Amino acid sequence: MNLIIDIGNTYVKTAVFEASNLIFKETYSYSDWEINLNKIKLIFPNITNCVVSNVGKIENDHLKSVLNLQNLFFISKNTKFPFVNLYSTPNTLGIDRMVLASGAVLNFPTNNKLIIDAGTCITYDFVNDKNEYFGGAISPGIQLRYQSLHNHTAKLPLLSKKIPESFIGNSTENAIHSGVINGVIHEINGTIASFSAKYENFIIILTGGDADFLAKRLKNTIFANSNFLLESLNQLFQFNQND
Repeated sequence: MNLIIDIGNTYVKTAVFEASNLIFKETYSYSDWEINLNKIKLIFPNITNCVVSNVGKIENDHLKSVLNLQNLFFISKNTKFPFVNLYSTPNTLGIDRMVLASGAVLNFPTNNKLIIDAGTCITYDFVNDKNEYFGGAISPGIQLRYQSLHNHTAKLPLLSKKIPESFIGNSTENAIHSGVINGVIHEINGTIASFSAKYENFIIILTGGDADFLAKRLKNTIFANSNFLLESLNQLFQFNQND
């Protein structure tokens, strides 16, 4: 039984896998991650391995002391990944993006693949059908766009995401919703179109906290899975254990 922990920019996401089967999943804020991890250990006393992806603000040593588990596997630059990394600055490539690329390769090894992670940021990662990782793009996520409009202007309100009633905003709030949501949708559709025009045998994977919100509003055929990073962490661990 594997405990998977994804420490992101905003939340701590956890999952428990029995082999390849996801049997538990919860997301926590930074303020209560310790108590909830201890609860998971009580609920699932048969956890033998813990896999950690950490791009957040929690120190690995602190996490080790809280978990007190013998088999801890921290994803790092030294982990074996199932792709050839052609990124020109590999030391700056985020571990979360490398994990997502790994999951795409392990699930779709013979396809060209674009992974879109719609979370705090929206990241785009491209791996070709030879399983060579090239890179992609990073842009602000939905909530960051709302926050930016509020924080960098004098009077625009801070709003939560909402599907705009029309592309023509007939009030300030509706105009913000139209600009943010339609802007994100057009960005994603345009990025997909650029890749699709160049590459055949192409699959698009959409994940992240806003994946379900966006999936039905994109015009392209996509594989949407909000759990893809957690599943990819579990698969990457298995890949390394089988080496």
